[in-house]
Order: sequence, then C-alpha cells, then structure tokens
Amino acid sequence: MNTKSLKPLVYILPSFLLAFLIISYPIIDLIRLSVNDVSSFGDIEGFIGLLNYQDIFEDELFFEVLLRTLYWTVGVVFGTVIISVPIALALNEDFYGKGFARTIVMLPWAISLAMTAVIWKWILNPDYGMLNHLLLSLGLIDSNVGWLADASTAFPIQIFIGILVSIPFTISILMGGLTSIPTDIYEAAYLDGSSYWHRLKTLTLPLLKPFINIAIVLNVIYVFNSFPIIWILTEGGPSNSTDILPTYLYKMAFQYGEIGLAAAVSMIMLALLLVFTFVYAYFAMKEKK
Repeated sequence: MNTKSLKPLVYILPSFLLAFLIISYPIIDLIRLSVNDVSSFGDIEGFIGLLNYQDIFEDELFFEVLLRTLYWTVGVVFGTVIISVPIALALNEDFYGKGFARTIVMLPWAISLAMTAVIWKWILNPDYGMLNHLLLSLGLIDSNVGWLADASTAFPIQIFIGILVSIPFTISILMGGLTSIPTDIYEAAYLDGSSYWHRLKTLTLPLLKPFINIAIVLNVIYVFNSFPIIWILTEGGPSNSTDILPTYLYKMAFQYGEIGLAAAVSMIMLALLLVFTFVYAYFAMKEKK
C-alpha cells in the first residue's frame, strides 16, 4: 500500500476518532452504571454485576411497556410511510402552487416536538379544548370527552400525533429519492405505451425502495426513542397505561432515583435498536442480490 492510498484515511482519521469518542463515552458510562449499585445522587456504591438487569426482567411493568413501545413504534413508522409515499409522489408532479404545497407540508418540521405536544394537549383539553368544542357543535358528542384520561383513546391519539410530526422528515427523504430517478426511463416507458400505474409499479416504487428503507430505519430509531409526545400529553398515565420505554426510563431515573436500573433499561433499548438495524439491513441487502 503506497502513501497515496493512505492519504484519504489520514484525512478522515481525526473526525473518525472524534465521532468514536463522542459516541463511545456515553455507552461505556452507561455500561458502568448498569452493573453497579448507584445512589439517587449518582454515586457508585459497589459492583453488583447483572442484578440491575435481573430486576428489570423481573418487573412485569417492563414487559408491558416494552410491548406498548413496539406498538407505538410500528404504528407511527408504518403509518408515516404509508401516508408519506403518496404525498411525496404528488409533490413530485408538476402543478400550479407546487412550491407553496411543499412549504405547507414541511412547515410542521420547523415547530419543536415539545411545542407541538403542548398545542395538542390544549386541543384535547376536556373542558376548553377545540376538539370537544368542534364535536359538540357538530352534534357528534353529547358531553365533553376526556381524550387523555383513558388509555383506549389517549394512546391511539398519541400514535396519530406521532405520525403527523414524522411525515415532513419522511417526505424529505422520499423527495430526495424521487428527484434522483432519471427522467429518461419514464420517457422511454411512456413512448412504449406504459400507463402511469404501470410506471409506478415497475419503475418508481422499485427505484424508491432504498429510500423507503432508509426512512423506515431512521424513523424506527427516532420514534423508538421519542419522549416529548407521550410525556407532555399524559406523562405515561393514567396508571402507566401509556408509558413507553423512554418515559419508563425517565421515571426510573428521575422520579424513583434508580440510576442503575435506568442505565440497564438504556442498554436494553440500545441492544434492541442494534438488533433491528442489523436484521433489517441484512434482509435489505439480501434482496439486492
């Protein structure tokens, strides 16, 4: 290997080392906390091995929260992708007001997730919320409904809000994929008499699939770790019935002072995301062969 071929490696080495340190330090610190007895003030009081993990797996609430987190992640991610694909296809067409339509779709991305959750909490308020007022005026309900007071209504609403806030990011990925598709193949297919739906099925969606895969992986990581929507709307209540792993972890660390247990939950979450990413990447690469 000559010095010329080593030059690119030398250039990227500082940034690689910096990224490695930034990423590895929190993980190493979490591993250290998860295998020690940690006081509520963060002081390490002794090595206890895997006892924190054992306590977590013996907690029935953990498995309820884990299952709910899976429902939350699958519901938000697949709902987002199913809605975003046709919107991205529509925005990729030429029509009057295309720029304005793109701006409107992307505008919610400019609002913080916490602020969005606060606005929705106001809309869903049982006493003065806009939703109850609208439904009462239309005669669809007879009295105010406490939308966030029961998990049967609160959790689906939270999934719906999660989908809404994830759409702009997903559309931006899909739009990048659509603009990268060469127009020549569409012109050739059009000249051959191919219909729009046939072109969509045989050209657009297969070529867009890598970008859909990217959107799914990134959204799974983002949604799985999402905290503000659930916490601001219900704080995981009532009676932990809308808790997901991030809110469960937060309560464990900052309400109950169980830092070691919270670190163990963090490591379990990291492991789950790594397994998902590698498995999904494996099957995605397998399809290309």
